[in-house]
Amino acid sequence: MLEYLRNAADKPVAKVLIGILAFSFVGWGVAEWVFGGGARDNTLIRVGGESITVEQFNMERARQMSNLTKEQQKQIYTDAATANAFMNTVAATLTNNQLVENRANDLGFVVTDRRIAREIREFPEFQANGQFSSLLFDAILNNSGYSEQSFAAFLRGQVMRSMVLGSMSVPFAVPDFAVRAAYNARYAQRKIEYVTIPFAEFKVGNPTDAQLAEFYAQNVHVVPESRTVSYVLVPAKMDKPDEYDAAYTIAQRVEDDIIGGETLAAAASRHGARFVSAGTFTADRRPVDAILTDAMVAKIFAMDEGLESELIETKSGFVIARVDKINPAHNAELKDVKKNLIADWKRDQQKKQAYVRANEVVVDARDGNAMTGKKVATVSRTSGAPTDVLVAAFNGNVGDISVVPGADAFYAVRIVDNIEPKMDTGKMAALRKEMQNMATRNVMDDYNAFLVREYPVKINQKTFDKMFAK
Repeated sequence: MLEYLRNAADKPVAKVLIGILAFSFVGWGVAEWVFGGGARDNTLIRVGGESITVEQFNMERARQMSNLTKEQQKQIYTDAATANAFMNTVAATLTNNQLVENRANDLGFVVTDRRIAREIREFPEFQANGQFSSLLFDAILNNSGYSEQSFAAFLRGQVMRSMVLGSMSVPFAVPDFAVRAAYNARYAQRKIEYVTIPFAEFKVGNPTDAQLAEFYAQNVHVVPESRTVSYVLVPAKMDKPDEYDAAYTIAQRVEDDIIGGETLAAAASRHGARFVSAGTFTADRRPVDAILTDAMVAKIFAMDEGLESELIETKSGFVIARVDKINPAHNAELKDVKKNLIADWKRDQQKKQAYVRANEVVVDARDGNAMTGKKVATVSRTSGAPTDVLVAAFNGNVGDISVVPGADAFYAVRIVDNIEPKMDTGKMAALRKEMQNMATRNVMDDYNAFLVREYPVKINQKTFDKMFAK
């Protein structure tokens, strides 16, 4: 192909981004350090009848990594959750690309070597003094890790995907009546009358024991599961390979001692690690502790009682966590929640009385009587009255009178009039563009769903686990 390229004529070109050639493998050249041993099976993901290989994944990973800032790269190195999210993004990019390329192949689209050569000749990065330079071409490909064949394959895929998806870039024609209808729905106002009946206006006494028992039977309080947890931390600056390796060695020794029967505290003391008794907590209410992140707590609450975790990488170092005791979720005794239960019972009684009063106001209004204590307001969908009242004002029809529940009150609401908005050409244009974008997204979502049905995606779980499992 290179010989053809060097001899090809100078012709116009459809621009394709050259940013893929800017990355370096520095840092990610230690893939074995990050992932462990390489996978023997070269297929990572199968899309229809085509394979995405480990090598393709590594190439795309490096390309995306090169587009990140140093701080973002550091975050990927040091935080397992960020690293997993990044790897999933790489896998999704490759999978989506392959789905579209499969479709292009089935549709019979062809990108000739002549077309690829013409495209490459026009890249400014491959030119010297306005002419294609084979020396620059060879040098850039060598530095990027691409061979001629792999770069040509990448470029061919880009062109084929543009053939399939090119029509998606054409704006959808949204009918004028649809834009006007959406504009009226969004910017119309309504004139309403409403009366607020707060729960707190109604006074109630304390419940009897029988009333409280009956209320508790209908509103049982559940004490959530809690766990008593301790852990060992081997601290390290995880973005520094030497410290990482040293800490990993210590962590393995701590782990071996624990497996041999040592307590976490004793094993930590022996190797200069930090032992922490985190106490007893629920998944939603945990101590303030940098180690107890959402991901860490999720792991802890998936463990069995009396067991230690595997080595867990965190920003602060290596952690071994232990679930010392599990306290299962259970119904609370009435006597233990009586104080809170009395307050809940009183609020429930207030709410019932407020509802009765709101219905009385509505019935009177439907009979033609004025709504005592009413407020008159002209409201939009976002302002002019409490949120619950706004929702009801635009969900009903002019003339409707209804009871509307709120967090601390009931409302008696009458919809008096609908006020059409004045036309604003700027807002209309912005709304039309928004509707065009929504239509495009909907079509793309439907098309993507079709591609997934047409070309099922299957993961080589064994290879995937070797590359991603922590």
